[in-house]
Amino acid sequence: MFTLKLDPAAFGAATLDLQSRGVQQAAAWALTDTAQDVLEHVQARMDVVFDKPTRFTKNAFMVWRAKPGDLEASVIERPSVGRRHYLKLQETGGARGQTGLEKLLDSRLAYAGALRSVIPASGAKLNAYGNWQVGERNQALSAVQAQRDATANTTEAARKRNRKRAGFFVPRAGSKLSPGIWKRDGAGRLTKVVHFTALAPHYDRRLGFFDGAEEVRAARLPVHLKRTLAKAVERAARAGG
Repeated sequence: MFTLKLDPAAFGAATLDLQSRGVQQAAAWALTDTAQDVLEHVQARMDVVFDKPTRFTKNAFMVWRAKPGDLEASVIERPSVGRRHYLKLQETGGARGQTGLEKLLDSRLAYAGALRSVIPASGAKLNAYGNWQVGERNQALSAVQAQRDATANTTEAARKRNRKRAGFFVPRAGSKLSPGIWKRDGAGRLTKVVHFTALAPHYDRRLGFFDGAEEVRAARLPVHLKRTLAKAVERAARAGG
């Protein structure tokens, strides 16, 4: 979270020529507009730092608006993203926790090795953001009996009816195939779609959220204050006229 504040007493003393309510409102507008600039800066940084950031990533933050009685605006995480959002690690660096998919495979899959994380392999179908395509992912989970809803898993009868359809499997212990999920097409050709690893992915500090945010605040708050104070003066003049 990045917070912008003004001291109401000091700010009000410097603008005694305006009505108190107008001063507070002008300050609230300026703080909120500056927080919006900070948010846009962070979103622009994501386009530079990340390869094709998803909408979920770019909408992870929101502006908490300042009010005349509470001169504090903030750029905060949306309540919907919760603790699981990986941007926390992109800012501070460190090992990330397991994703929902990794927890599901770790708990449901009949696999003897250590499964800490999964990484799409060269044979995986990817979406526009470089993530494993949902359709193929669900087919693979069903085939390896790892769906959250067991009734969605592929049955032996269904497998026999569709022998020519591509199938997915996890190599048995001792196999020459590397750990992960493999795909066998109708002609018997093998391609790997997902790697299994016992290591937790580790992120370097990349985003630079707070440093960039402070620079934006310093540059934009005076500009917004000048504009919003002028707006408050105009309002007061109209009301007095």
